[in-house]
Amino acid sequence: MEGMSHEIELQAALAVSRRAGEAALKHWRTGLEADSKSDDSPVTAADRECERLFVQDLCAQFPGDGMLGEEGANKPSENGRKWIIDPIDGTRDFVRGNRMWCSLLALEENGEVVVGVANFPALGETYWATRGSGAFRNGDRIRVSRIREVSKSVLCVNTFSNIHRAAFSRRLIDWMRDFWTVRSMGGAMDAMFIAAGHAEAWIEEAAKPWDLAALAIIAEESGARFFNFDGGSSIYGGNCVICVPALETTLRRFVGA
Repeated sequence: MEGMSHEIELQAALAVSRRAGEAALKHWRTGLEADSKSDDSPVTAADRECERLFVQDLCAQFPGDGMLGEEGANKPSENGRKWIIDPIDGTRDFVRGNRMWCSLLALEENGEVVVGVANFPALGETYWATRGSGAFRNGDRIRVSRIREVSKSVLCVNTFSNIHRAAFSRRLIDWMRDFWTVRSMGGAMDAMFIAAGHAEAWIEEAAKPWDLAALAIIAEESGARFFNFDGGSSIYGGNCVICVPALETTLRRFVGA
């Protein structure tokens, strides 16, 4: 799979992500009330509308491909390929009117993510990658930073309100003191900060495959490491760390990987 071109799929993913982003922006500018799902996470009419847009467009272009979406899309694959969709990642940000939300779209092929797009419509930034071809932001190549020391590194930790569930939570505050600074920007932007060289490590305590698929390939193609707390490297692992290679051992030791 390494180095194979998926240019047709990438261009399709970029185009539908732009259309979905424009639709979401219209909702965002007017304000939306959110409903609560069974796990108490918020969902809006914009989430549902954008997922339908993704599914309809991709099914029309790639009829044999499967679909897996946060808001319920679930179409079996006929060919080993599956599109993984998070129509609005960061719905809490979306409903509060800030700009950190995005749409995430990835193509998984025979168990490997080969295309990923993270579109931040309110920021005017789109990140993407295809397997073996590097990572990009608005067309410019992005790479991880060359920082090697913890004392000079920016650490990102997602969802402090839930981090107590992690086995390492009682050690986290003391451990964070060794870093240059700590940020928490909601997940997808934390990961893109690593990929673009603005931060060095991100810890995500709980995530679904649609949260991680696009982020993982963009991060890896930028030169970052992606792994789960148990030492694996699956988008289905339920959690993850993304970091620069120089900090991989430090992060694996801390989270128990």
